[in-house]
Amino acid sequence: MKKINTFLMLSLLIFSQKAIAQITQLELASGIAKTDFTYFSIRPIDDNKIFSISTLAFFQKYHEKENIIFDELGVQTTAFWNFSKHISIGPSLYHNSVAGFSERISLLFSTKAKRFSFTTIPSIAHLELTNFINGELFVQLQYMQPLKKQWSLLFSAQILTHWDKFSTHARSFQQVRTGLSYKTTQFGLAADFDQYGKTPIKKISVGLFVKKTFLHN
Repeated sequence: MKKINTFLMLSLLIFSQKAIAQITQLELASGIAKTDFTYFSIRPIDDNKIFSISTLAFFQKYHEKENIIFDELGVQTTAFWNFSKHISIGPSLYHNSVAGFSERISLLFSTKAKRFSFTTIPSIAHLELTNFINGELFVQLQYMQPLKKQWSLLFSAQILTHWDKFSTHARSFQQVRTGLSYKTTQFGLAADFDQYGKTPIKKISVGLFVKKTFLHN
């Protein structure tokens, strides 16, 4: 029932925000071990773009029966105060089908050059299930090498690590993508490296991905 409710929340967020989001990104990656679907949007809520709301939703499904225990659904909504060009801060509410609800405060730093972009988000999270105060760090980087016309060679990576009470490993992943970009569409090879639990159980999936970015006025 919890997974069904989370899926319904995910679907509602996608269809209610798609038309008004400033940026919407959809990614589907499928490999030998699992399939991932990720949705991300961010939109300003005032004319001066001082405040914005971001929504992240994902669905992770393993293919082998023995790995079903690692399936995840998650939805997170964050209200950001953009107090400079590169730095934002704000609270968020996150629901995960495995860990339940948590409240967070996150600091976002992002910078972008002609070919390279970098984002990092350290967070402090209170987990309702355990009443723990946890630490999390998310890092995203992307490099684009122009080829000709609107084609580019791309390399991107996303890294996350989450620690219970800042001392015990709970969840980490490294997602690597390499391939081609044409206008607002990316596609190519995907490799996911997942770690679960105190003594990390490691899972690897290699496959293909496609990612589409929608820009709205």
